[in-house]
Amino acid sequence: QVQLVESGGGLVQAGVSLRLSCAVSGLTFSSYGMGWFRQAPGKEREFVAVISWKGSSTAYADSVKGRFTISRDNAKNTVYLQMNSLKPEDTAVYYCGALRWGIATKSGRYDYWGQGTQVTVSS
Repeated sequence: QVQLVESGGGLVQAGVSLRLSCAVSGLTFSSYGMGWFRQAPGKEREFVAVISWKGSSTAYADSVKGRFTISRDNAKNTVYLQMNSLKPEDTAVYYCGALRWGIATKSGRYDYWGQGTQVTVSS
């Protein structure tokens, strides 16, 4: 059974940092690209960042470029999202996803999803 479990969300003030984690089990983690998406109330799920299976390729949404960093530890079956200089507009439920081939910014390409972790940034 494949499981993706996000953690690290919370309520923070604007300008601070948070690190999200996504622990994966039930699949060969090192064979999957991993992505982070987010969904704010009343909005569609949007791409945030993605990292290739080896960690050699990454991509970011323009809205987070320079503030967020995605990384992975294949020995721990975990992907991270370091979020710096948080803004109120970063408030959303953050989801991690796994995709079998390559990297992708479209949610439909992902094979598995976690349940999400809430990030709330106050001004």
